[in-house]
Amino acid sequence: MAISIDRPLRHMSWANQKIYAACALLPEEALDAYIVDSEWSARQILQHILSGADWFVYCLGIADWSDIPTPKSVVDIPALAKRLETCDAQILTAAGLEDELLTFQEGERKVKVLRSTLLSAAILHSAEHRAQLMDAIESRGFKAIDLDSIDLWTFEYIERNEGESATKK
Repeated sequence: MAISIDRPLRHMSWANQKIYAACALLPEEALDAYIVDSEWSARQILQHILSGADWFVYCLGIADWSDIPTPKSVVDIPALAKRLETCDAQILTAAGLEDELLTFQEGERKVKVLRSTLLSAAILHSAEHRAQLMDAIESRGFKAIDLDSIDLWTFEYIERNEGESATKK
């Protein structure tokens, strides 16, 4: 069997949903947590993860790029999680396509990049900011989720031992 990027993309989506679900259970003040720069608060990072996914969908030529709201409250997080789930599913559809040079508009310039680069960047972007989000939350004394409980090793174990349906929890 050829190696594919499907599992890392499925993991990205699953881990994103776990993070957003955990953040929705936090006290309101946790959304204002940050590490060093207050402009990168937990609420801003939640918005940025989704906005990034939406941007990757755009770059892949799947849909237009849209404005993503910053959550004002933890009650806003489930709706953002649903939008993120949709974006992540759209990104996954691109994994089955041939690798080719894609062109998209970024401001005044046209950008050309391989589809594989965009898919890899989507995974890395999400992972980097999930870690940043948890660091911000934990640095202010809150606990949302242990990142080791949603790592790729755990995801593979769940898929292999509990089946695909376990990843939907």
